[in-house]
Amino acid sequence: MKKLSAFLTAAAFGVMSVTAQAQVKMPAPSPGQTIKQDFALSSVEVTYSRPAVKGRTIMGDLVPYNKIWRMGANAATRIKFGEDVKLNGKPVPAGEYVIYAIPGHNSWEIIINKGLKNWGIDGYKQEEDVARFTTEPQELPFPIESFMITFGDVRPNAMTMMFLWDRIMIPVEITADIDGKIMASIEEGMKTDKKPYFQAAMYYFESGRDVNQAIKWMDAALAEPNNAKAFWMYYQKARMQAKAGDKAGAKATSAKSTELAKAAKNDDYVALNEKLIATL
Repeated sequence: MKKLSAFLTAAAFGVMSVTAQAQVKMPAPSPGQTIKQDFALSSVEVTYSRPAVKGRTIMGDLVPYNKIWRMGANAATRIKFGEDVKLNGKPVPAGEYVIYAIPGHNSWEIIINKGLKNWGIDGYKQEEDVARFTTEPQELPFPIESFMITFGDVRPNAMTMMFLWDRIMIPVEITADIDGKIMASIEEGMKTDKKPYFQAAMYYFESGRDVNQAIKWMDAALAEPNNAKAFWMYYQKARMQAKAGDKAGAKATSAKSTELAKAAKNDDYVALNEKLIATL
């Protein structure tokens, strides 16, 4: 009986040990990350895992050349577009996809695929490709330990998505055609009681359209009672006048903006106006 009791005790202790070990939470060797970038009229979101170099040879070894790679670790890297875009000139409809790559010495082939249920490259089917295009890798002057996906040079209708690892950066240009949508929105907005004068003026100015029309809309925005002290609007009007060649008008408007900004204790716009006046 003593032997049986000792055996049962040891067995119970072993079960408890296994259970205790099963409950230990460890850091993921390739931790996941989700990055979301506001872009154009929506956003781009990427979910992926981040393997580390850990002293290994990456390109041509851990990541073989001329073979399909899942652009990360674990499950296939996912990307979600909130609107229709182009990647290096290739059209990709709004929606969610997975990203693959075929690395090469001098160029990489990037693949956008519908295989959302794929684990890594398992389940990949070429007939589910949405877009394929090539891009040239760029050598980095410093190493990147953990695989990284990020966005740079973000503009209203274009930005660069970058894949970085070890000493390599893979750029992909993302563009969106938003001009037609915004112009249609302005046209519809001007038919309503609450007209988007400020937004329309700024879009005309920033997109290089008729600056005189932009000034007219800005005047209409400033005529609204709630905007009587809107120093930021006066500053933008001064910029428009300067672009139109009306230096005297720009100086007067910028002085008005400065006066209002000082009253509001906004040093940033005081400085902006000083810089603007110095160029006139």
